[in-house]
Amino acid sequence: MNFTSFINKNADEFLRKPALGFKKDNEWKEINWTVFRTIIFKIANALRENGIKENDKVAIYSENCAEWICFDLAIMALGAITVPIYATSNTEQAAFVLKDSAAKIVLVGNQEQYDSAFEIIENSEFLEKIVVIKKAVWIKKEKTEYLENFMKHGKEAFEIVDKKEDDVATLIYTSGTTGVPKGVMLTHGNFQKCVEAHFDFFKFENFVNEHSLAFLPLTHVFERSWTLLCLYGGAKVSFLENPKLIANALTEVKPSLMCSVPRFYQKIYGGIQEMVNSSSESKKKIFNWALKIGGEVAELKRNNKSVPFGLSFKNSIANKMVFNKIKNKLGGNLWFMPCGGASISAEVTKFFDAMGIHITVGYGLTETTATLTAFPFKNYEHGTAGKPLGNTQIKIGENEEVLAKGDGVMKGYYNLPEETAKVFTEDGWFRTGDAGKFDEKGNLVITDRIKDLMKTSNGKYIAPQPIENLLSNNNLVQQVMLVAEDKPFVAALIVPNFEFLQEKLKEMNIPFTNWKEIVELTQIKELYKSKIEEVQKELSGVEKVKKFVLMPSEFEISSGEITPTLKIKRNIVLHKYKELIDSMYA
Repeated sequence: MNFTSFINKNADEFLRKPALGFKKDNEWKEINWTVFRTIIFKIANALRENGIKENDKVAIYSENCAEWICFDLAIMALGAITVPIYATSNTEQAAFVLKDSAAKIVLVGNQEQYDSAFEIIENSEFLEKIVVIKKAVWIKKEKTEYLENFMKHGKEAFEIVDKKEDDVATLIYTSGTTGVPKGVMLTHGNFQKCVEAHFDFFKFENFVNEHSLAFLPLTHVFERSWTLLCLYGGAKVSFLENPKLIANALTEVKPSLMCSVPRFYQKIYGGIQEMVNSSSESKKKIFNWALKIGGEVAELKRNNKSVPFGLSFKNSIANKMVFNKIKNKLGGNLWFMPCGGASISAEVTKFFDAMGIHITVGYGLTETTATLTAFPFKNYEHGTAGKPLGNTQIKIGENEEVLAKGDGVMKGYYNLPEETAKVFTEDGWFRTGDAGKFDEKGNLVITDRIKDLMKTSNGKYIAPQPIENLLSNNNLVQQVMLVAEDKPFVAALIVPNFEFLQEKLKEMNIPFTNWKEIVELTQIKELYKSKIEEVQKELSGVEKVKKFVLMPSEFEISSGEITPTLKIKRNIVLHKYKELIDSMYA
């Protein structure tokens, strides 16, 4: 078997049906399944012509684009191994992945990536060639070729190389909130069985008519697995190169499906809440009425009960008056949105359910080919991570650690037998590093990362993620990190939502100078203090944030403060802002 065998099946069946969407010359274009297969096979043949054999490593160092997924599928169809590198990686980070994996060819997207790759190739004993996607990138002649020219070496006819289930398909280097990146070995069997498990779990109908928008980095296991699942099922996938343009892309592409991380939903939720709070009393009443009606409908559907005609009629009015305006800003067609990468609070998922957009919360890791558990369409429980998929087994081990077995669990870490041994128990259970429990209905509840649990100097344990979610479910806060380990009380580093705060400054008649000065203003500190006090009313005294600092700029991927899926690297931030943190406890 080779996971990419679905390419032939779908191309034979769907022929002229659109497979991929992409933006070129400021216009959305598409290619059909017949052309899609031809491109993949031409790349696979070109790779072979350039000396790539089975189990050789080929890297992709680029933003999301149609070429990314074509190259990925070509590598795997050839029986070689794809090594994704985050588009935001600097030269040093890219060099580590390329050297550790011994990749022979790298596909790059922009000028910065090419310059990094060229610097690396000059000193590399493994890397032989750089293939460049964009013609706008200025290249040197040595060891470099544009993708368009590279593909000319490839014939259209190609036979997908047969692979065994446990043959490695990809090496995904963990961005990791701690430690040195490790190459996670995922196999053809991991991908095949996980995709099949999803279709069995969700029982999708008419999936070929769906349209997904890929805007999270394809380098991350979540977007890549979801995109491959969509293509496997015959759905169309459009690729957004710049994730900052997501608002425009949603209204242009009008996807029906899309995976995302909690921050995306929190931002929408916070924005709507703020808009409602600043509305007239009559508009507030209409919104709250619509939310109540939508919530009642969602609860009946969640519990697999029919919706009475009267309630259904009221819900159609609620949609026309309120929800459709919000949904149209998301393109108007979204109905199913997998959410992963971090925890999300029940109030956010209930809100989207009331609008008729189902956020399917899932839980998994790179090491488990993404999803271990997820919300089913019916009888799910808000505030949980859902039920296991396929043959996944979950149990709770020592220190409440979530342990897993199943088809999605990785083969191991590349060239790191000792590290691999550390994350498996003697009887073969994978240690996730997350603390969790089961509710009375068998749903998994993730309480926190075990390494993230904080013990105050008073001996009290704090789980930061639920509190951080609570603090960031509004439009004032972009990012937040709690501090409590060995401290007498909980404090926080808070990154404002600068876009929203800019508008707030106008309302407050505060002239803008620079963010460093603005976050130090007494009026701004008081604004945040009152919001924090408001949202943490229900927390116990020991959990409440007693002091905070407003940061003058966002935590950045490029500086190593956050991962590409926006998770804060606590150890980096703690070290970098030690003096600032200490000042809160002075």
